Amino acid sequence: MQASSAQRVRKNAGERSPEIPDIEVEVSELSTQMGAATCSRRAWAAPSGPTGPHPSGRGEQRYPEVTRKTKSRMAETEALPKLREDFRMQNKSVFILGASGETGRVLLKEILEQGLFSKVTLIGRRKLTLDEEAYKNVNQEVVDFEKLDDYASAFQGHDVGFCCLGTTRKKAGAEGFVRVDRDYVLKSAELAKSGGCKHFNLLSSKGADKSSNFLYLQVKGEVEARVEELKFDRYSIFRPGVLLCDRQESRPGEWLVRKFFGSLPESWASGHSVPVITVVRAMLNNVVRPSDKKKELLDNKAIHDLGKADDSLKP
Repeated sequence: MQASSAQRVRKNAGERSPEIPDIEVEVSELSTQMGAATCSRRAWAAPSGPTGPHPSGRGEQRYPEVTRKTKSRMAETEALPKLREDFRMQNKSVFILGASGETGRVLLKEILEQGLFSKVTLIGRRKLTLDEEAYKNVNQEVVDFEKLDDYASAFQGHDVGFCCLGTTRKKAGAEGFVRVDRDYVLKSAELAKSGGCKHFNLLSSKGADKSSNFLYLQVKGEVEARVEELKFDRYSIFRPGVLLCDRQESRPGEWLVRKFFGSLPESWASGHSVPVITVVRAMLNNVVRPSDKKKELLDNKAIHDLGKADDSLKP
């Protein structure tokens, strides 16, 4: 992209109303980082040419760390079908918070297609219209998020939980944003822990930091830290960059960002953005992998790597 085009995009993004902090934050952070080189998938392969792999094996000796990581990733990818099958045999149950949003909607669809759980429950403020045959066995629990203690039973008996709750300041106002993205999420996590949930998965954001000056990133960082205090057996945090999707609701700021990333080289764009389907597949590929870690933090690159792991299995 020519410099003048990038400047126009940043200018337009900077002129957007402060009512959309999440979009402003992403564009602001991205504009300061675009000059930095972003690791591409090629970085994980041993270099080719004179310094690349050698029949004698000197390539592996020269780049042992890259080689080990590549082999480890390949082994994990090849193990995914077996891991999924083993996971299905455990007959686990799952709940999804925020299934009406873009990520939650795609997550539900992918969960049903993969058939990973014996019971799937949606917890939300309204019942969703799910007419397709594939959704016939999905349970729905309608709750009042302002009185969640009265609906503790909705959170009981689930092995795994996915939290994709979120809104914007434009849609809910500053107080409403904090109430949804912090208060609702934290109370839901508390009830899930009390209800027996072992593995809690939180959709957060790139740049989440409880000490940030930006409200959006500050709230995301605070939630990450406070959920960790609940001490789930396993706690997975996903920090994607700009989510690339075709939203059902109109968000002009996100449309602008998606167009901006669509004009960039893939290696740059993938460092700061990620398709929703890739995030969802990373979540599910991660959930079927056994882990003894109490906390896992997957940044945008890790999400790309894990979410696209199945691609290498296709002929």
